Order: sequence, then C-alpha cells, then structure tokens
Amino acid sequence: MADPRPQPRHNLPVEPNSFIDRERDLSEITQLLGSSRLLTLCGVGGIGKTRLALRVATALLDGYRDGVWLVELADLEQGELVTARVTGALGIREEAGHALFDTLADALRSRRLLLVMDNCEHLLDALAPLCRRLLAVAPYLTILATSRDPLRISGETVWRVPPLSLPPEPVGDPASCALAAPTAWSAFEAVRLFTDRASAAHPDFKLTSANAPTVGRICRMLDGIPLAIELAAARVRVLTPQQIADRLTDRFALLRTGERTAPARQRTLRATVDWSYELLTGPERTLLARLSVFSGWSLELAESVCADAALPRDGILELLTALLDKSFVTVDREVAGHLRYRMLDTLRQYAAERLDEAGDTAVLRGRHRDEMLRLAEELARHNAMGIGASWAERVPWLDRAVANHDNLRSALSWCLERGDVAEGLRFSVALRTYWVPRGESTEGAGWADRFLAAAAGADPGLRGAALVRRAEMAFENDDREAAKRFGAEGLRLCREAGDHHSVTTALNILAMAELRSGDPAAAGPLLDESLRISRAEGDLWNEGIALTIHGPAVAMTGDLERAELLCAESLRIFRSIDHAWCVARSLVGLGRIVEIRGDLATAERHYTEALALLRSVNARPEIARCLSGLARLATARGDHALARSRIVESVALSHGSGQRLGVARGLGALAGVALREERYAEAARLAGAAAALRAALKHPAGGAGPSGGPDGIAAAAGAAIGEAAARQAWLEGEAMDVDAAVRYARRGGAEPAPPPAAPEPPAGTGPRRPAPAVRPAAPAGRPLVAAEALTNREREIARLVAGGLTNRSIAAELVISPATVARHIANILAKLGFRSRTEIAIWQVAQDAGAEPGTVLDSA
Repeated sequence: MADPRPQPRHNLPVEPNSFIDRERDLSEITQLLGSSRLLTLCGVGGIGKTRLALRVATALLDGYRDGVWLVELADLEQGELVTARVTGALGIREEAGHALFDTLADALRSRRLLLVMDNCEHLLDALAPLCRRLLAVAPYLTILATSRDPLRISGETVWRVPPLSLPPEPVGDPASCALAAPTAWSAFEAVRLFTDRASAAHPDFKLTSANAPTVGRICRMLDGIPLAIELAAARVRVLTPQQIADRLTDRFALLRTGERTAPARQRTLRATVDWSYELLTGPERTLLARLSVFSGWSLELAESVCADAALPRDGILELLTALLDKSFVTVDREVAGHLRYRMLDTLRQYAAERLDEAGDTAVLRGRHRDEMLRLAEELARHNAMGIGASWAERVPWLDRAVANHDNLRSALSWCLERGDVAEGLRFSVALRTYWVPRGESTEGAGWADRFLAAAAGADPGLRGAALVRRAEMAFENDDREAAKRFGAEGLRLCREAGDHHSVTTALNILAMAELRSGDPAAAGPLLDESLRISRAEGDLWNEGIALTIHGPAVAMTGDLERAELLCAESLRIFRSIDHAWCVARSLVGLGRIVEIRGDLATAERHYTEALALLRSVNARPEIARCLSGLARLATARGDHALARSRIVESVALSHGSGQRLGVARGLGALAGVALREERYAEAARLAGAAAALRAALKHPAGGAGPSGGPDGIAAAAGAAIGEAAARQAWLEGEAMDVDAAVRYARRGGAEPAPPPAAPEPPAGTGPRRPAPAVRPAAPAGRPLVAAEALTNREREIARLVAGGLTNRSIAAELVISPATVARHIANILAKLGFRSRTEIAIWQVAQDAGAEPGTVLDSA
C-alpha cells in the first residue's frame, strides 16, 4: 500500500494573465498580516482587490502550516449559506446532529491557516458575525477579506487598495513630455498593465515614444483602475490609442452630469463600462445582458437560455466569442468536455442592470430556472433510473451539476421568490441524487422544507414524492424519527398517486430507518413489498437498493449465508446497469458480511474493488470506511505496517472532510494496532485522543478491534508499562486537539511535543472525561480463564463488551439481533463464572495481548 497521497495545501486558482507588480502594496499587506488576524482590502469594483489578495495569498503559502484557502462569494445570494460555502472551500463535510458552524469551528480550532474571503460586500450582515465567531474560537486563523465596504468588527484592519501608479500630468505640450522614452513610461504600473493587455489583444501593439503619452493619458483618465484599463486596452484591436482617448473624453463629458453622490472613481468606472458596452453591437449587448442570469455557463447553456427569435441559437457562439475577445467574458475551466465561461462580478452586475432596464429579467430568469430544472431531472434519470446508460455516460451529468451548483441555488431562490412551488418540489425530488452523494443533505433538506411548507395546494403526488426524498435526507442526517414521519406520509400520498418508483423508494427508506433503530423484524415486510413492486415494475434501481438493505437485515437474524446471497444479488443488479457508485456500496456490504463469516480473502477482494471505484468519484467518507475494512484484514494477517498505513490514510481523509467521528474511529483502530505492536505508550496516547474526541461529539466509545474501546486499550497498556506511565500517555493524548492527534497519527507515533493549553470546548460539548484508572488484569480473587472456553462469536462479543458497547450497539456492530447478543452474553457469564459485564471486560483486557484479531467494523 502506497503512502497516503499528499493533501493539497491551497485551492488558489492559476492567474489568468500576468500580474502587474504592486511591490509596495504587496509589502505593506504582508507586514500587516503579521500583526492583524483580520485584514480587509477595500476599494471600488474593478480596483484589483481580488488579484491583489490572491497574489498576497500565493506569496504567503509557506507561512501557514495548514494552507491558504480561497472562499469565493461573488455569486452567493443567501447569507444563510455563507457557512456552507466556507466549509465547502475547506473540504469540510457536515456532520449529522451537529450545527455546521460547530463542525467548522472545531475543524479550525487549532489549524494555522489563511482564509481569503473574496467579494464580501453583499453579504456583510452574515459574514461579519461569522468572522467574529471564527476568530474567537480559532486562535491561529487569519482572514484576508476583499470588499467594497469594511466588515466593521472588532480587530479589523482596513487597507484601501490604491489605483495603479500613474505617470504625471505633462507640463505644456504633451509631445515635449520629459517621459518621452518608452522605458520611462513603463515604470508606472497603469502603463505596464495597459501595454501588457493591449499586446495580448493585438500582438503588434508596442509602447513607443509616439503613443506612450496617449497611453499615459488614457490611464490617468481611468484613474489607474485596473478593470477600466483592461477594458480600454482590449479596444486596440479596432481603435488606436488616440481614438480610445478621444472617445473616453466624450463619454466622460456626458456622464459627469449623472449620479453626483457616487465616489469619483466609481463614476469613472461606470463611464468606462458604459463606453465599452456601447461599442458592442446590438446582439452583443443583448447576449451580455442575458448572460447575467448565470453564475457561470457553457456554450450549450447560453444557447438554451439566451437564444430566441431576437437572438438565434446558431449565432450565440460567434457573439460569445466577440464578448470573450472584448474582455467582457472570461474562460473559466473545462467540465465534462465543455468549456465554461464567467463574467467578472462588476460586469455581471452591470449586465444585470441592462437586462432589468430592458424588462427581460423575469423572462430570462424563468428560462434559466427551467434549464436548471431540466439539468436536475436529467441527473436524477441518469443516476437513479438510467437503465441502459453506462457509468461513463452518467458521470458527466454529475460533473455538470457540481459545476452549476450556484446556478441551481439561484434557480431555487427564484422559485421561492416567485412562489413557484410546483417547480420547487420538482427540484426537491430531482436533486436528491445530488445532495445525498455529495454529503450535503442538510442544505437539500432546507430547500425542501421551504417548498413543502408552501405546498398545501400542490399536486398530492408531487408533494408525496418530495416528502419521500425529504425522508431520505433526514435518514442521511441520522434523524430516524423524521425519516419515518416524512417517509410514512410520502408513502401514503405516492400510493394514492400510483407513483410506484417513489413508493418503493419510500419503503426502502423506512426499512433503513427501522434497521438503524435495531428492528430488522419491522424492516422485513417493508423490504418484501419493495422487492415485489420493483420487480413487477422492472425498477432495477430500487430492487438493487432493497437487496442491499435486505442483506444486513437478514444477517442480524444470524443467517449469514442468506444475507450473502442477497448482497450478491444486489451486486449483480448494479453491475448489470453499470452503476459504479452502487456497485461499490454493494461490494462494501458484501465484504462486511463475508468478513464476519471469516472469509477474509474474499472480503479483501470486495473491499479492494470497492476502493478503486470509490477513488474514481472521490467519495472521501466512503473511501475512509473502506480503508478501515482493509486495515482490519491486514491486522488479521499480522501485517501491522500495512494496517497502520491504511488507517492513517483513512484518518487523513476523514479529517480533511470534517468527519470527526471517522477520525475518532481511526485513532481508536490505530491504537489497537499500536497495542499489538507492543507500542504501549503510543497505544494509550492514541486511545486518549480517541476518547476525548468521542466525548466532545457525545458519542459513546465503540469497539476498536481486538482490544475493545479506548479504556480497554489503556488498561492493557497499563498492564505492560505500568499504570502511571499509561495514565500519563492517556492524558497527553486527551490534551491533543483533533489536528494535533491527526498529525501524531501520521507521524507514526513520534513522541508529541508538550501540548499547548487546550482551547475551551465549544458550548454544549461538555467537559472532557478523566483518564480511566488502569484496571486489574482479572477480577479480584479469580483466576484467569482460558479464551478457548468461548466460541469465536463469544470472544468477539466479549471484546465489544470490554469496549463499553451496549447490547444494541453490539447487535448493530455484528449485524445480529439484540436478543442474540443477550444470549451470547449469558453464555459467556456462565462459562467464565462471572456475575457482571464489568468482570467480562476486565477478563478481556487480560486476554488482549494474545487475542486473535477481530473482524468487526467500528460503525458505532
């Protein structure tokens, strides 16, 4: 197993063209960031705030241990989504049962990183309190913001972005200017920018002694504003510098009688954009205005939304090319084989005003909404019911949806604004296949709740279908009661409407909720009905899902042979429809069952194949779980080095996506490996870190493999190196924050530096629990009993009892019923002559040093 792939330390974009030095500005900003944790670059639109911030961020990459991360906000309209945008930029995933801000705060608490918040001005009411709270809980966080207005919070340093440096006004005849040499003119940033961009637009353009004074004049007329200069420079393809200067003079003379209350530079920028806009042809202006409804777009989207009788579809490409040439539009990136385009925020706002003035906003936003709805419903068809489509044909639809995330949000907002409940409910149904796989069920649930609240008069069948998908998002967020409530109501409405696909989907969701509640008997009839309907309707998707659920349900009754057959059948179905995501999920489920049955070689084949598929779609949480399974198998073979490397990668992936419970599980598993390697202090240290993280999450400790939970590992370590040493190691691990614990794990257990004073836990997480006292090796006055007295299943259960699991948790761990667990525990007590679960746990600790590896997934 290769070492874990290095994680990126930034998400900064590659600069699209050369950066004009601004050496003085870069130096001052860098110095200020050394003493200020919140620095806001302020200035008018087009002054170059974003480019300057990105250049500073790039220069400071080596100064921030945990990287530099850009959060782009220009296209975000809803303040309530700011936290989600920040977590998305950082690669942090939401956690069921925890507020998104709490997840973000805990992830940043001890990270040393620079967060670049770009284009904040329209979201200040939401951003200001968010930044204040983050700076309060994350002492090593630095924020560099760009905004037309300051955030106006305590501790903020405001740095006004100046215009580019300009040549002086000539004295007397411009032709006799002392700066006649081109090299002298090039000393000024504004002139260098004009020259660079003009040369890009027209390769034959050169700054000469003849045109330099006119270029200097243009730059002064534009007040050194980079965007204005770039727009003017793009005109050298059709105008000489003198013509540009002349037209600017005329335009300014007309516009200076306009909005007198606006700052001078803002009036100048608007004049420049007005002038550039009026140089466009009529069709170019029309397309520019219509493109303002997009956050970003492809040619195909532009053709679908912007074309009509006034703007024929076959002419869109030529017009888009013209706008690209004239710097109104820029190339963004390639997605699914198609180039995407965008407008600078300033130009997009300007174009939106033109669209509104033409009275076309409602029509174009309606077309945009319809196109996004078509995209969402095509995504659902390809991913949930795309029988006959190959996986290679499905993936581009998901890629397109991801690229259009902000367009989808805009369309959803338009539905809310207009009261288009039916369209909103259709979005809620279709986007289930988008929100759930991406781990964004909380956002999807929020949109669905808004539309469902207004859906009293909507079509009952549509409302039922939306309720069913809302139930699935509740299940993904571990809200089982809500999943049952929404699912039952949705099921009733979909039965009445004859929507068989939604009926089977609802039955599957309700069965999953019952199974997670530990009641396979209640899940059975639901799955039987789902299978009957889906087979009658030829709905292979829901048939495969039902079988995937049915396997673990049957396994919980102890019938592993039938469970394996059911999972194998689900795998066959998903292979037949070439759905790689579901194939991977089926492989993991099948691998788990054969692992429990003891066929470790087959389990490894299933996990390995699943891992490759999951990597292909970058499903980080699922990759982490799959790696944990492979690590258990490596431990069973005695290959501790391979087990360690797989767990370390799993921990790193969970940490990178903000899944703290996954980190806790991984740390516990790594502690078990360290114990088996006789690295006792490391084992106790990792166990302490795992226990502290679980306590912060209010999640009880689960079995971590052969040595039980963290307490059991600490006890075993104490038996080997002494109670005092084990307790000290535990306390060192407990004092680590999650970032330090992950770094310790990735270093292979190198001795940690003395931990810094731990920040106070966030409100509501409760105090950390004390390190456990190391327990004796056996119940007082009783001899140790040989492990051979127990069956393999009883030894597994004894280890989980030592880990502190309840009967229901053990049942979920081993996919058996709680009643079966109770019978096994009674047998263990009888065979060992013990009276309590505590005595079982103490006995198990004494067995750990020579115990056989466990085969139980830590899914607590």
